[in-house]
Amino acid sequence: MVPSLWSEPTYIDVMSVPPNNETVKRRRYDSPRRRAQAARTRQDIIDAARRLFEENGYAGTTLAAVASEADVVVETIYRSFDGKAGLLEEVIRAAVAGGANRAQVPVTERPAIRAVIEEPDVRKKIALHSATQPGIHARSGPLLRALREAAAADENLQRVHERLEGQRLDGMDQYAQDLIATGQTRKDLSQDDIRDILWTITSIEVHNRLVTQRQWSAEKYVEWLTDTIARLLLQA
Repeated sequence: MVPSLWSEPTYIDVMSVPPNNETVKRRRYDSPRRRAQAARTRQDIIDAARRLFEENGYAGTTLAAVASEADVVVETIYRSFDGKAGLLEEVIRAAVAGGANRAQVPVTERPAIRAVIEEPDVRKKIALHSATQPGIHARSGPLLRALREAAAADENLQRVHERLEGQRLDGMDQYAQDLIATGQTRKDLSQDDIRDILWTITSIEVHNRLVTQRQWSAEKYVEWLTDTIARLLLQA
């Protein structure tokens, strides 16, 4: 990580600072509080935007309404996010991660994914990963539907959708590598094959068909997902 003002020591040699050193000290001393306030404001904006996007859709949500809901000025949103499209993208990332703060943590460092990576038994590994999917789809599903509906007429949102799907594909590629490393995947399947199968079978579209349309329980969906991935990808 590149060093910054926030990571520098707060000690100041009084012989080498200008007369306003008390101001410098105070600003450095207060920096953790300011960072916490900024994080709280960001969380409030994302939470407010999520509620409004889910209730009113993308077109029906204005940044002014988000600002009012979050009790901030519109300029704060413009400074923090890349317009309304960028705000929706961050809201979806936060929903997938389980919160704005969790979205700032690398995926491989999140507890549920660490558990998958560290599990040596391949079938238990698949079961642990499958168990993460209902929550992700429940949190992000309404937002992804709003994104897809609006993306047809908005190039910015089309790019957002492409980025999110590209990142999900990258995530499935890492999952494929993790499964292959166990030595128990089918030899006739390449890493790309395994990645693409995982990317397809864990998609929101498959979840919607089984859980939303056919009203499967989350438990039944997880059991099916675990069994299907194991049968498709593992050696007999």
